[in-house]
Amino acid sequence: MPKKKSPIDHLNSPRQPHIVHLIPPGAPGHAEAKGGAMVVSSPAEVDALIRQLEPGEVLTLDDLRAALARRHNVAVACPVSTAIFANMSARAAEERRQHGVSQAELTPWWRVLRKGGFLNPKLPGGVERQAVLLRNEGVTVSPLRKQLAVYDYEARRPDRNIEEASPR
Repeated sequence: MPKKKSPIDHLNSPRQPHIVHLIPPGAPGHAEAKGGAMVVSSPAEVDALIRQLEPGEVLTLDDLRAALARRHNVAVACPVSTAIFANMSARAAEERRQHGVSQAELTPWWRVLRKGGFLNPKLPGGVERQAVLLRNEGVTVSPLRKQLAVYDYEARRPDRNIEEASPR
């Protein structure tokens, strides 16, 4: 029986981004692309973009998708694969933390929010863990419609295009 892959194994897969030119009707991203092409990124590429975020900066999954689309000069990035790869990045970072890697060297997954600035319950440790890590960086997290959110997330977006920066 093959060994189960760890989060780090998934992150380090040889998968490469690819462009889908004809998005089937009803598929994620079809309506948003309006006839344009869509990039299906890779775990490593998503991880590299998240690593561009500095302490106190945040972005949403939609911001991350927009950066991927700009990087590949297409209409959209796949919403499903981008969310999955962001989650892989978070889980790999937490696996590295368990191996003794310092927080400064980890991919800062806690800086990626859901639409509207909401924290993501699907990330490691849920919204409670994400809130602690954000607060440690001076980011205010408060309840909004019974969910934790970063009210000033728009002001905390990077003032540069993260897809153009060289990896840290």
